[in-house]
Amino acid sequence: MRVYLAPMEGVVDHLMRDMLTRVGGFDLCVTEFVRVVDQKLPHKTFYRLCPELHNDCKTPSGVPVKIQLLGQHPEWLAENAMTAVELGSPGVDLNFGCPAKTVNKSKGGAVLLQYTQQLHDIVYAVRQAVPAHLPVTAKIRLGYEDKSLAIDNAVAIDEAGASELVVHARTKTEGYRPPAYWDWIKKIKAVTRLPVIANGEIWNHDDAVRCMQASGCDDLMIGRGALAMPNLARHIRGEEAPMAWQDLSQLLIDYSGYEIFGDKGRYYPNRIKQWCGYLKRQYPQAETLFSNIRRLQKADEIVNVLRQSAHL
Repeated sequence: MRVYLAPMEGVVDHLMRDMLTRVGGFDLCVTEFVRVVDQKLPHKTFYRLCPELHNDCKTPSGVPVKIQLLGQHPEWLAENAMTAVELGSPGVDLNFGCPAKTVNKSKGGAVLLQYTQQLHDIVYAVRQAVPAHLPVTAKIRLGYEDKSLAIDNAVAIDEAGASELVVHARTKTEGYRPPAYWDWIKKIKAVTRLPVIANGEIWNHDDAVRCMQASGCDDLMIGRGALAMPNLARHIRGEEAPMAWQDLSQLLIDYSGYEIFGDKGRYYPNRIKQWCGYLKRQYPQAETLFSNIRRLQKADEIVNVLRQSAHL
């Protein structure tokens, strides 16, 4: 069983990847997307979104990090894929799943699921550009407005030479509303040769078991679930019970002082407030915490509240 940490734009940056991989249970991380339009991007763009490139493209705890690209032009995605692997990324991931309106309006992410041939052309161009021993992977949703092209899209990605496919089991229109249609992932597995990783609506061990049974997948990608329960990867492996609130509070305190690759989390106050929105799904204490810190702007003030709430 492999467990991947999902790329979440504006949330799972290198500091969050560091923290969650320290907790453990992950086999691979994928970066927030590098937006490719019509040019070869400078090296600094890749280092900004993936500072782990300074560390053999691994988090400080040793988990590999793969760079994800998002765009619509095969030739420019191929050019930038070459840059990513030349800088040290252990392969390239292609984003065909982002549901954000701003991204879709500029013809990136999930909007491409309406154009099967374009998906094929992008994957093929990137596969030709990236050395054969490195994987070219893709992440898709089941469709844009409906699921009518789900099978065709997966087959096209397979035939273009992809190494692996992550499937978020909802359409763009369905967003993040439950349920996730894990049974559709099984349909995709039946018609492709690709290793398939299931993603969507996995919040605990029981969800993981149901997902694997319905999808036929042994491997999972988790995102929001890992933010709601930081040791979810270990929990779904059966290694740990859900993290206790006191331990989680200490983790949040530790997060305030994280410094890797010269960056010390300048946005800690806002990030903790954002994080509470995920945590309250698993921890009722998170609602109270948010109420107590919502007006605070300094990290040390938030840390004091955390210590009090957990009696640390």
